Amino acid sequence: RMQNSGSKPCSCPSLKLREVVSMYFTLIAAFLVILVVALQGSVPRGSDFPYKVPLDPQGLLELSWNVSYPEQAVHFQLLIRDLQFGLLFGMSDRGEFENADLAVLWSDGHNSYFGDAWSDAKGQLHMDSQQDYQLLGARRAPEGLYLLFRRAFSTCDPKDYLIEDGTVHLIYGILEKPVHSLQAINISAIHGGLQRVQLLKPNISIPELPSDMKTMEITAPDVVIPSQETTYWCYMAELPEGFPKHHIIMYEPVVTAGNEALVHHMEVFQCAAEFDSFPHYNGPCDSKMKPDRLNYCRHVLAAWAMGAQAFYYPEEAGLAFGGPGSSRYLRLEIHYHNPLVFKGRRDSSGIRLYYTATLRRHDAGIMELGLVYTPVMAIPPGEDAFVLTGYCTDKCTQLALPAAGIRIFASQLHTHLAGRKVVTVLSRDGRERQVVNSDGHYSPHFQEIRMLKEMVAVFPGDELITTCTYNTEDRSRATVGGFGILEEMCVNYVHYYPQTQLELCKSAVDPGYLHRYFNLVNRFNDEEICMCPQVSVPQQFYSIPWNTFNRDVLKSLYGFAPISMHCNKSSAVRFP
Repeated sequence: RMQNSGSKPCSCPSLKLREVVSMYFTLIAAFLVILVVALQGSVPRGSDFPYKVPLDPQGLLELSWNVSYPEQAVHFQLLIRDLQFGLLFGMSDRGEFENADLAVLWSDGHNSYFGDAWSDAKGQLHMDSQQDYQLLGARRAPEGLYLLFRRAFSTCDPKDYLIEDGTVHLIYGILEKPVHSLQAINISAIHGGLQRVQLLKPNISIPELPSDMKTMEITAPDVVIPSQETTYWCYMAELPEGFPKHHIIMYEPVVTAGNEALVHHMEVFQCAAEFDSFPHYNGPCDSKMKPDRLNYCRHVLAAWAMGAQAFYYPEEAGLAFGGPGSSRYLRLEIHYHNPLVFKGRRDSSGIRLYYTATLRRHDAGIMELGLVYTPVMAIPPGEDAFVLTGYCTDKCTQLALPAAGIRIFASQLHTHLAGRKVVTVLSRDGRERQVVNSDGHYSPHFQEIRMLKEMVAVFPGDELITTCTYNTEDRSRATVGGFGILEEMCVNYVHYYPQTQLELCKSAVDPGYLHRYFNLVNRFNDEEICMCPQVSVPQQFYSIPWNTFNRDVLKSLYGFAPISMHCNKSSAVRFP
């Protein structure tokens, strides 16, 4: 018998009931549960759950889901391949097991229970007084047990996680022993982990694909995945000689069967056209053997992350590749995440491009918004939420955008390891009009090109303001802007059409004002710090004693000082 704690058994006239449906289960062997009460209609089919992601590195738990915007709810289907005495599934701010919102299935060895619970700051579990994970059904199948449940985006329950656009950190835990009560579950002792997904996928109608569409697979050539937790693998591919201009109109992942939990994300970059040739390479991206020239392959053609679906271009635009002025050389980069350190796994994953010779009306373009890669923008150590903002100003869009404007249809947010939130807003006539893309639970370990729910029109004179929030609580010295992984970035790569000459529209603080800040710090500081011009900006930041005064003055400097604006064409030449 399976009981829903905290509610009386109730008949089930509709699945929209606020109460969690109490279900009766027959117990077979230790813990095989089979649904006896038939719910109205049947259990939804697999095709009803278009999105799918493995939760754990072994693939024992597989989550599928669908999103209903009219109901403002997510329906989950969780496949448990090797059920022992239950499991925890839920969401938290950044994937912690403390202060988490959980659905728990547990067994005391005789009865099985399902309920909506939450964990406090110490990780102690409590039954939620308001049951918002609604159990809809369970069924036994040869591959394991399927649990179906539903959760509204917003429940108005202070103990619940608010499901919103952007990244969601899902957590799971497997119960390996019977437990006599929910409170007896010790979170620190269970085998668990986290998985990041974009739960609220946009409800996009798939454009019609042309009859002359062809495909090309850019895949790793039967690579042996290194037996270490993290590997970035680089492989060079090339287009056929004399390949004419085509439009990429969609792409999708090709993941080797059995490696679904190891292939974390993949990107295909096109190399710079100014070099006639690029060396062949197949190996780790951080290897000493990697030719330096591969660093000139940075123009993103496609990017996929675990849990993402196929990416479609809008029907009036395609991404140009091939033809004169375009490099034949492509670089595939795959991030393997192998925490269980499997040895000898072979992989031929990659990305399948769908392209057409019948060019669409517009070329799609990619524009960089946010902050310039420069050390003048820095984050003091020990900050839990330090904010930096980069501007694409009205003067730049006035000069560079066509009178009819551009349409942004997708966006990829990017920071390094300290990034926690990223948002870009569109401002017109000094007022914020629209959010272009926002991720309040952003993770640098989960970067995908996301199709926007609705296109954003940007006209000459509009401003695009990108704000990043950073956490440096684990750092002892300042973090400066730059290309290194321990330096920081704040970027939104927006995908738009029609393509313009504007490739980069970013800002940074005016360096002259930063020097005034260094002088001020020097005047107020007891020990003399050398703030002389011959010392580099990062060195000056590293030598600042980070008291409250120096932190607050830097914050306000970034808020009020004039900015240096970069309004660049593709050849890194600035618009006048």
